[in-house]
Amino acid sequence: MQHAVGSPLPPPHQPGHGPAAGWSPAAHQPGPHQAGPHQGPAPVPPPPPAPGYPQVPPSPAPPAPQHAPAQPPDTTGHVPLPPGGPVAMPSAPPATTAPDTTATTLAVLLIGPAGAGKTSVAKYWADHRRVPTAHISLDDVREWVRSGFADPQSGWNDNSEAQYRLARRTCGFAARNFLANGISCILDDAVFPDRPVVGLGGWKRHVGPGLLPVVLLPGLEVVLERNAERAGNRRLTDEEVARIHGRMAGWYGSGLPIIDNSQLDVPQTARVLDDVLARSIASPPNW
Repeated sequence: MQHAVGSPLPPPHQPGHGPAAGWSPAAHQPGPHQAGPHQGPAPVPPPPPAPGYPQVPPSPAPPAPQHAPAQPPDTTGHVPLPPGGPVAMPSAPPATTAPDTTATTLAVLLIGPAGAGKTSVAKYWADHRRVPTAHISLDDVREWVRSGFADPQSGWNDNSEAQYRLARRTCGFAARNFLANGISCILDDAVFPDRPVVGLGGWKRHVGPGLLPVVLLPGLEVVLERNAERAGNRRLTDEEVARIHGRMAGWYGSGLPIIDNSQLDVPQTARVLDDVLARSIASPPNW
């Protein structure tokens, strides 16, 4: 049975006191002149003093207890954070000074085909900076979707593109919030040069014009070898890797900086990335 909000609930059934025992709300609610539950009889005034005896004045009422002033509520954890906004271009240092990218708050987009080493380089680069730096992987964010994950390997369709765009926008929001609070970001994604609206243009809209894109593009043999070491849905067929690598070649002549890390290990690539970013700060690429 449901009871209206504010209505009294019936007392629990006891032996011999079922619903037919005549329970009613009015019988259990004190009226204006009725003693409430658990109240004793009305207080009886003291008798008058006997003749010939002086009246004893009543004892003064004890002082009301003094309560300590209320303490302000605990505000631990309520730390105001600056809101994220579009990332502006980093200011170029004086011509006589080379920018120290390891101590500058930056937003970097690392582009490359599957097997280019984007994730490994991004993590190493973020780990070895002198300022707080976050690594945001689009593949990781895409895979937050567990049930109904639209795997692009099964075919690029409206559903997989919608999940890709949603993941990219989520990464962009995260990057803007990190950067607004003094934390650099490096993002990685396989952005195709022949789909600027889906790829690079979307990143620019979601992060801001201060995002610095850099392309990692090793040779096809290296990419195939690295892809073979992958597992799960991140491992592609050799044919798919070759097709993606061929499309990535369109970045040549785009004006974006390109690093051929075919003969470089991860620390060496990270050092070259710092050099490329220093040049991008001094002379931002047009994209």
